Parts: sequence; C-alpha cells; structure tokens
Amino acid sequence: MTLDTSLDATVPTAEIVREYGPFPDADGVHGVSYDGRCIWAALGTALVAVDPHSGDVVRTLERACRAGTAYDGRHLYQIHGTRIDKIDPQTGEVCASIPTPGPDNSGLAWAEGSLWLGQWSERRILQLDPQTGRVLRTIESDRYVTGVTWVDGELWHGTWEGEASDLRRVDPATGEVVERVQMPAGTGVSGLEKVADGVWRMRGGLPAKDFNVYLLEEADGVTLFDGGIRAMANAVAKAGARLGGIKRVVLGHAHPD
Repeated sequence: MTLDTSLDATVPTAEIVREYGPFPDADGVHGVSYDGRCIWAALGTALVAVDPHSGDVVRTLERACRAGTAYDGRHLYQIHGTRIDKIDPQTGEVCASIPTPGPDNSGLAWAEGSLWLGQWSERRILQLDPQTGRVLRTIESDRYVTGVTWVDGELWHGTWEGEASDLRRVDPATGEVVERVQMPAGTGVSGLEKVADGVWRMRGGLPAKDFNVYLLEEADGVTLFDGGIRAMANAVAKAGARLGGIKRVVLGHAHPD
C-alpha cells in the first residue's frame, strides 16, 4: 500500500514556535498535558512537570506512562496499558483506575466532565465516563489517531499516516473534520539513528515506538531486517533510498497483518 504523504498546498502548515527537551534517558514523549502552570510529559517510566518558560524539569513522578496524559483541574490521568490511572500530582499516588475498551490507546484529554481517549489502530476517539470507563460516544477517523485535546471548547486530534501528520478539529457530535493544519514535512514520526558502523535503526509505532527496523549498508545496497508496520512503509522506503536502495529483506518474525 502506497500512501500519498506530500504536503497539501490548500491546507495551512503549522509553525513550530518552541520545542522542549530532549529529556535524558527518555525513549520518547508519549503524552502531554498542561495544569495551568507546568507541562506534564509522559516519558515512559516517569511523568515529569516542565516549566514552560525555562524548559526545566521541576518535578518527577515515577510512573509507567507510555501513552496519553490528561488533567482535570485537580488530578492527572495517565494511560497505562489497558487502564487509565487517576493520579494525585502532589504525591504521585494512584487514587483510582478504570479499564480502557481495548489496547492501542494513544491520546487522552479531559473536557465536559469526560475523558476523551484516542485509539490509534482503531482510528477513533472515545468519550469515556471517568468513573467507570463506559463508552459514551465514538468518533471515527480515517487516519491513525495520536494525540487528543480540547482547546477553547473545540476538539482537536493528531493524525499519523506514513510520514504525513496533521492536526484536525472535528465536530464532536458528528466526527466531521472542520479544520486541518498539516505538520511540516519531516516532522518526527519515526526516527533514524545510527547504532553501529553501517547499521541504522528506525523506530515507529504509536502510542509507543515499539517497532524496530534495521537497515544494513552493504556493497550492493541495503539489507532491511524486519519491516515494521504498514504505517512505517513510506518512511522505511525513503530511508533505504537515501542509503543506496533496499536490495533484500530479512524477516526475523511476522504477524498476520
């Protein structure tokens, strides 16, 4: 499957006005929320509070956190596998937990007295009862759903497909896309890093970058070890082309999809 990931001239492109990090020992930023004073970032094994002015980490809560984060004005909510933990930000204590309706959970937001949960591979957003986890509403998307947020009473979510990513404002009642802002070309979906002489690793997947693909530079081109997931196809192909072209593929394992 080949996806058209070129920028659409009819859609405005987001301007990145500031970046935070990198954060030492973090394998990525898996969730973000704002409590009115600090930015909370989920770094995999710890939730950190970041001063938005200085960029300094001012607090750290040791918690497993490999997906979305939300704040309701008093408590943090953190996706952890197939549950959402309600956390006291002062003590780090988990006050309560609710189940999620399946795996592959990505973004999380709080609005209108509900939690709004992005489900990446299901391409949808769910409105949840924060006490029970019961699904109150389902909003379908035609792309992988990453982050979810509410801004001034409007529902926005991030998308990802191949190397293309955009932000979408949707009507929460109908799911209709009302507005789109595309991310700049090359804005990080998958990273390519050199791990040894002639060996490059690309990581992909959401909510966590759990899928590794290795590109081995050889005399006649590139040997690709493992293929990642379908959504990584364009990024892997372009990386291979830059390194001389993919000549062979070696699969270490496979899944039905």
